[in-house]
Amino acid sequence: MTRIDFYHGAGDKLQAACRLVGDLYAEGRRVLIYAPAADTAAGIDRLLWSQPATGFVPHCRTGEALAGETPVLIGASLDDERDHDVLVNLDGELPPSFARFEQLIEIVGSDEADRIPARERFKFYRDRGYPLQAHQLSP
Repeated sequence: MTRIDFYHGAGDKLQAACRLVGDLYAEGRRVLIYAPAADTAAGIDRLLWSQPATGFVPHCRTGEALAGETPVLIGASLDDERDHDVLVNLDGELPPSFARFEQLIEIVGSDEADRIPARERFKFYRDRGYPLQAHQLSP
């Protein structure tokens, strides 16, 4: 069953995602970043070229020639059938097909507009018996 981790209190969700994805990459995990909004996908792509400052995270967009060999992918859909074990949700909605991943990471900003839909997703997962963990991001 998919393990779901909520990271609360992100001042900048993309910066928080970059830190978490960097840690996951260092652990040898294969990550799919779900970013259906074009500006979000472009933002996370740009940040991953320079974050974390201590190392490079190999990444590309789904559909690119090197996607099959790249441990971190950014995609606007979850139709990609490659073997990724972690899904990072950068959308405000419940990600489709999330249950095929070992782990789902939800990053929650500090503003109410982001926290309200995150609470609904949390309830959805909890009501269906998914193992949940909550983490507070340091400022």
